[in-house]
Amino acid sequence: MASVSTHPTARSAPPRVLTIAGSDSGGGAGIQADLKTMLALGVHGMSVIAAVTAQNSVGVQGYWELPVEAVVAQYRSVVDDIGVQAVKTGMLASAELVEAVAGLLAEKPAPVVVDPVGVSKHGDALLAASAVSVLRDRLLPQATVATPNLHEVAQLTGIEVTRESELSDAAKAVQDLGPQWALVKGGHLEGDAVDLLRGPDGTESLFRAPRYDNRHTHGTGCTLASAVASYLALGLDVPAAVAAAKEYITGAIEGGFALGAGIGPVDHAWQIRR
Repeated sequence: MASVSTHPTARSAPPRVLTIAGSDSGGGAGIQADLKTMLALGVHGMSVIAAVTAQNSVGVQGYWELPVEAVVAQYRSVVDDIGVQAVKTGMLASAELVEAVAGLLAEKPAPVVVDPVGVSKHGDALLAASAVSVLRDRLLPQATVATPNLHEVAQLTGIEVTRESELSDAAKAVQDLGPQWALVKGGHLEGDAVDLLRGPDGTESLFRAPRYDNRHTHGTGCTLASAVASYLALGLDVPAAVAAAKEYITGAIEGGFALGAGIGPVDHAWQIRR
């Protein structure tokens, strides 16, 4: 009589997404937001921590970069053994770290979503001034999709966007820096929350959502970029991934909740709660 195994059969792993970013001790943005987003969307999240922040609902009290060799070692450990279906970058802090990450991503391990984080929700600098040109010249050309907000567009291109009609020129200027696709986030404009995606052939798509009267929006940019990366790993093309990510972040913003004395986070688990 044949023996029957009592061990459960291992199921295949879900798609794997790697975030290379800073840690947010308050849990609303950064690596923590990225991993929550990935879990909510059904992919396996992995991390390379580039910096550690002391951060809460009222601001960033300080941050400390990890050594370049520590960042490279984390990346090699994950990519060489586990592999990735998409990569997302966030806070990289210094010129040396941006340069190192750009060099690693030049291997083109998978689609790359670059969130060019420069300033926190509270206005605290998260990128050294000396790193801006390196991010512009070395990292953005590695991006499948770049996802700057309007402050980051101005920092990278010098273009100040004050109305929806100016999003197109901003997206073209970002795309001219090297990413295949540019997603300019218009969340700081008045009216609806409108983002513009410009493709490699110059085609543009607008993604519009209602603007909710909710100040608790900490982690919005990290969450959107991670959602785009997650949907790319799940097999969607860029426009479909952005559309799905826009729907996810809109629900997360609607569900944002108070935490501490300042700006609370978006709700990464809003779909589960519903």
